[in-house]
Amino acid sequence: MPKGSNTPVPATALRVELGWRPGPGVPDVDASALLLVGGKVRTDADFVFYNQPGHASGAVRHEGKRAAGDQVTDTLLVDLARVEGTVETVVVAASADGGTFGRVPGLYIEVRDAARDTVVARFDSTGASVETAFVLGEFYRRQGAWKFRAVGQGYDSGLEGLATDFGITVDEPQHTTPPQQAPTAPAPPASTTPPQPAYPAPPQPAPPAPPQPSYTAPPQSPYGAPPPPPAAPAPPPAQPVRLTKVTLTKASPSVSLTKQGGTSGALRVNLNWQVRKQFSGWGSKRGRAVAMHSDLDLDLCALYELADGRKGVVQALGNAYGALHQPPYIHLDGDDRTGAVATGENLTVNLDHIRDFRRILVFVTIYEGARSFADLHATVTLQPQYGAPVDFSLDECTVPSPVCALALLTNTGGDLVVQREARYLIPERGVSPQRTVDHAYGWGMNWTPGRK
Repeated sequence: MPKGSNTPVPATALRVELGWRPGPGVPDVDASALLLVGGKVRTDADFVFYNQPGHASGAVRHEGKRAAGDQVTDTLLVDLARVEGTVETVVVAASADGGTFGRVPGLYIEVRDAARDTVVARFDSTGASVETAFVLGEFYRRQGAWKFRAVGQGYDSGLEGLATDFGITVDEPQHTTPPQQAPTAPAPPASTTPPQPAYPAPPQPAPPAPPQPSYTAPPQSPYGAPPPPPAAPAPPPAQPVRLTKVTLTKASPSVSLTKQGGTSGALRVNLNWQVRKQFSGWGSKRGRAVAMHSDLDLDLCALYELADGRKGVVQALGNAYGALHQPPYIHLDGDDRTGAVATGENLTVNLDHIRDFRRILVFVTIYEGARSFADLHATVTLQPQYGAPVDFSLDECTVPSPVCALALLTNTGGDLVVQREARYLIPERGVSPQRTVDHAYGWGMNWTPGRK
């Protein structure tokens, strides 16, 4: 599509991919969406991006990044049939983290029918220079039907400038000029006492006393005055949107949660995945994925070692879901057997008990539906209740591995340090994935067969 053109799109579930070619010096790119009424968001909740991955209506969801060969994509799922009737436009934007779009080669936006996996529209963005954010396209209603327009409008003020332009309140440090000392006005000259007359002033008559009331005050209650009624609690102020994030890479694989503000509350560890291909025949013999998305059952798990030496596992297998407010202070929210749940699979860690942890290893296994993680694209996000989220994508799997170590959290002086692992492991014959992870990281537990 050329810039400014439009095309009809089906009012169904659409997969919107932002793609580009990575390389040395190429900034990371993030996709986002804004649901607009009259050109502005209604509230900050109408902004969908890496820190707010889902809209309350279910119409837009941020699915995350994946890398395949010489291409990286960041994906949004847009279900136009679920967009609220008052929403007129769904804007799709991109922001560059760590540079300008002039250094991002091959930037494009592609709209695909999610059910048929066919291309509905594509716009290749060219000619970028100093821009750090772009509105690449928008979905809009016209006479009861939806259309997509290729926009290509750039911003040099990043995601913050783009968001505030559409009415988002952003929690970002503002660069302010220190207050200048105001000049002191000269003091007025000291006043002199005006000359007094030489003769005395005539005496003034005293004002008449006010009439006294003819009644006496009622006796005071021995219990004192009744307390005033309590004031109605003020509504909590709306929290501004946080744009900060931390992305772990091979070059920068670890981060301190304390430095990111994540020192208390709940830490949610999320795994979201998608399978784009189905293999059979020779592909299955090479250990590649042989199941479609709806057939693949992944299990998010965690090995833990507490400060008092106790060790264990949190997983769906054997219904070992853990507990949040008692040891091990880790809880598996549920078992997503298809990957189709909007929130994926989640582990929650109680950061109020940081000192009770020695280490936590988060890993994922294939329970059924495939032989390995080949052609499975997954994103791991650690979202503290307070502080910036930490995310990373899994590397492409090139070995027949049914288990992947995701992240290692280690207590270092009361602070949990998150280490990106993204490590595919190959079990020996007859050895379970859990036992394989245990041996690789020296947990030293005893394992017995189990089912779920």
